[in-house]
Amino acid sequence: MKSSPVKKVLRQLRPYRFLLVLAVLCALVGVSLTLYIPVLVGKAIDRIIGKGEVAFDDVARILGYIGIAVGGVTVCQWLMNYLVNLVSFSTVRDLRRLVFRKLNAVPLSYIDTHGHGDLISRVINDVDAVGDGLTQLFLQLLSGVVTIVGTLIFMLMTDWRIALAVFFLTPLSLFVAAFIGKMTAKRFREQQLLQGEISSFVEEYVGNQRLVKAFAYEQDAFEGFESYNTTLYDVGFKAQYAGALANPTTRLVNAIVYAAVGIIGALTVLSGSLTVGGLSCFLTYANQYTKPFNEVTGVLTQLQTGIAAAQRVFEVLEAEDETPDPENSVSPAHRGEVTIEDVSFSYVPEKPLIRHFSLKVPAGTHVAIVGPTGCGKTTLINLLMRFYDVNSGSIKVDGADIRTMKRDDLRARYGMVLQDSWLFCGTIMENLRYGNENATDEQIIAAAKAAYAHSFIRRMPKGYDSEISEGGGNLSQGQKQLLCIARAMLTDPEILILDEATSSIDTLTEIRVQKAFAKMMKGRTSFVVAHRLSTIKESDVILVMRDGNIVEQGSHDALLKKKGFYYELYHSQFGEGRQ
Repeated sequence: MKSSPVKKVLRQLRPYRFLLVLAVLCALVGVSLTLYIPVLVGKAIDRIIGKGEVAFDDVARILGYIGIAVGGVTVCQWLMNYLVNLVSFSTVRDLRRLVFRKLNAVPLSYIDTHGHGDLISRVINDVDAVGDGLTQLFLQLLSGVVTIVGTLIFMLMTDWRIALAVFFLTPLSLFVAAFIGKMTAKRFREQQLLQGEISSFVEEYVGNQRLVKAFAYEQDAFEGFESYNTTLYDVGFKAQYAGALANPTTRLVNAIVYAAVGIIGALTVLSGSLTVGGLSCFLTYANQYTKPFNEVTGVLTQLQTGIAAAQRVFEVLEAEDETPDPENSVSPAHRGEVTIEDVSFSYVPEKPLIRHFSLKVPAGTHVAIVGPTGCGKTTLINLLMRFYDVNSGSIKVDGADIRTMKRDDLRARYGMVLQDSWLFCGTIMENLRYGNENATDEQIIAAAKAAYAHSFIRRMPKGYDSEISEGGGNLSQGQKQLLCIARAMLTDPEILILDEATSSIDTLTEIRVQKAFAKMMKGRTSFVVAHRLSTIKESDVILVMRDGNIVEQGSHDALLKKKGFYYELYHSQFGEGRQ
């Protein structure tokens, strides 16, 4: 049986037990002093109720005690708030760290099947909501429990009959709050889910504004956003409204209880069983007894939001990690040989993609992979890198099944340049060093020169120390790709993977980069995914894929002579010499 989100969050508090104990002690002292103040006030009242019978010395002394008690309450409440906030923010920091670490530990399929904006919302918004809920829970819980227990004890010592009446009547407000909370829990879960969906939508459209504007899709994009926003408004309004009903409802119940205590107390004073000062003290206690119930229901909305957010956070934390590296991993000699044996793979079981695929690539071989969109070219790269595991068969690198190797060891053998260029916020030097953190500045500059990136870097305001904005927004697509190529060159790998690596580069620069790649690929195994067939004429082997299978393979000239599928692909691009 799965534990509730609240229990899971409370487990995260274990490292901060000492701070919570200190907060509890502060609450005990603070509430005890708060409860002692009405006693002092009652004693002062009893010394001024008769004409000519005011004991000024006693009243002054009591007022001094009240001042000291108020000062102690202030210090204790400040310290308790400080400790509770320290625990809450520390827990939020730990949770956010755990979630981000988890996102780096789950298989790539988890990231691919969840909206990126939704995952970002869980890391930021949902964890913040958990922290806010924790803060409110502890501030109300610590002082509330002590207040309830303390006031009940003091009331029983003052008049046990009125105390029992208060004890049995006041919890009615708690039952009302619990009933409303149960009804609204579903709406708060829907609200958090919709917040994740709208975050995904915004992240997607903001990140692709050029395409939105290019296709004049602004109005449609706004209408799509408005649909999400309106739904979120409706669900959020109903959740917040229903949650807000709890506080006034419980206050009404507690006000009725307070009035009943006042009437019963007045009759008790008239019968001579209780003094006026005692009644004043009792009414204050009755009000303090109901106060925690009012405060908890007042932040019920925030607590419900925190619980719903915690559920979404722990959905990520409880996701299955990618299969661990084997304990007895192997690390074969670095040669660059790749063997694919009877591999079958599909992203979803009902849609087979690669079926019974076999291939042997000797070390140092230059392999080009071509074929129509969706035939499995990039999927094959994903399998080679072990971003996904094969459903059946095996892939071997240097004679060892890649599932018997550590992922870090396997991926360190590859240098990879993708069609989608990824750069992070930082300097150009930091982005290039991402390929080899131990590289010297001279090595980085040499790699940039080899990738023909040095000239445009030098023209930037601060050269290699120029800042790159998020996603490389202050660079052209071609410049970003050149930096990614330089970064791959810096890794000096045994196996090179180029997935449309020069798709965003002008023709002249592409010719230069192809020469640089030719030098880099010399003596190395390389896999090149290409749509422009002119770039792979010199490949040792060209694999022609269709529907997840290799339908043809051979050199460029040999495949043209066959006049098969490659012949059709080539002449569909160039239309030359077709007969």
